[in-house]
This record gives sequence, C-alpha cells and structure tokens, in this order.
Amino acid sequence: MYIFITILIVIAAILLTLLVLVQNSKGGGLAAGFASGNQVMGAPKTADFLEKTTWTLVALIVVFSIAAVGFNKGQQVSAEEESAIVVEEAAPAAPAAPAAEMPEAE
Repeated sequence: MYIFITILIVIAAILLTLLVLVQNSKGGGLAAGFASGNQVMGAPKTADFLEKTTWTLVALIVVFSIAAVGFNKGQQVSAEEESAIVVEEAAPAAPAAPAAEMPEAE
C-alpha cells in the first residue's frame, strides 16, 4: 500500500508541476488564449479552474504524504514484530547445563 500511495504522490506532483507551468504569474497563461474566444469557457472560468485544480492537487499531496507515513510506520512495526518472532523461534531456550564440579582442595 505504501508503494501505491508513493506512486499517487509522484503522479500528483507531476500534474501539479505541469499545471503551474501552464499558468502565467501575471494572470495570463492558458486563460489568455481563451480571452477572445468562447464565452462558456472564458478567461475567468479558466483561471478559476486552474486555481482550484492547483489547490486540490496540493491538498492531495499533503493527504497522501500523511497516509504514506502512517502505512510506512505500520509496516515497520509489523516487520519488527516478525523479526522478533523469528529470532525467538530460531533460538529455542537450551536446557541449563549442570554446573561443572570442581574438585575441592583439601
């Protein structure tokens, strides 16, 4: 699950990068191309769409990052528990050997 969420983060980051590159820092960008064209998808609506999409992708990256940390910690804990179980099974307790008897000095 951690790998799946990481892939989603990478895809969202690439989309966010492309979306930011499409926008113009002074309010033009993709919206400037539609200024004299269609009134249904005019400049203000395009700018609003790009801004909402940008904020949505940022929010998704934050949520996916938090989820990835949660899944990663869950995997680490279970891996530690599994390794402790394997160590306990691999080294069974040996019976205590009787103490060696030393001859007493007379």
